[in-house]
Amino acid sequence: MSTGGLTTTSYAILGLLAVKPWSSYELTQQMDRSLGHLWPRATSKLYEEPKKLVGAGLARSVDETVGRRPRTVYQITPKGRRALARWLDEPGSGPVLEFEGLLKVFFSDHGSRDAALASIAATAEWARAQSAISASVGDEYEAGRGRFPERQPQLDLTARFVTDFYAMVGEWAQWAAGVVREWPADPSRAVSDPEVGAETLRRVRRAAGHT
Repeated sequence: MSTGGLTTTSYAILGLLAVKPWSSYELTQQMDRSLGHLWPRATSKLYEEPKKLVGAGLARSVDETVGRRPRTVYQITPKGRRALARWLDEPGSGPVLEFEGLLKVFFSDHGSRDAALASIAATAEWARAQSAISASVGDEYEAGRGRFPERQPQLDLTARFVTDFYAMVGEWAQWAAGVVREWPADPSRAVSDPEVGAETLRRVRRAAGHT
C-alpha cells in the first residue's frame, strides 16, 4: 500500500508511535490527552488509523495478552520513521478556526441579547475549563510526574501556544460580554461603536506588520 492516502491524523498517530508502542485504546487516550488541544478527532476515526499505517508498512502490529484480555500493540517501523521525517521536513499549514459560539454571535442580530450573552458566557467557561486542565498537566510536570519528560522542549512550545490561546479566548469573552450588555434586547437594533472598529483595525494592522 502506498502512503498517498495518509492524512495529518495518520502522521499524528505515527508521531505517537515514534515515542513508544501503543495499543489502539492507548493511542486514542493519548491523542485526547496530548493532541486533543491541537488536533481533535473523533475516537471512532482514530481506531482505523493504526491499521492504515500497518497496511502502508509504516507500523507493525503485535498481538499480546494482558491478563485474559488480548490486545494489539502497534510499533513504528524504520519505513515509518523515514515517512515521519519526510512529513516533518515540510512546513505545516496554519490553524483553522471552528467556533460555534462565535458563529452564534455573528448571527446574533437574528436572536436576542440574552442568547448572545449566554453563548459568550459558555465560551468564557470553556476557556476557564481548558485552562484548568492545562494547569493540572503543568502541575504534574512541575512535580516531576509528567509523562515523557525527555520531550519537555517540544511540550513547552505547544503548551505556551494553547495556554495563550485559551487566555485570549477568555479575555475576548470578557470584553465581548461588556459590549453586548450595552445592546438593546433586540440585537438587530444595536448601534456600532466607532472606536471598537477603529481599535480592531489598529490591531489587525499591527499583526500584519502595517505599522
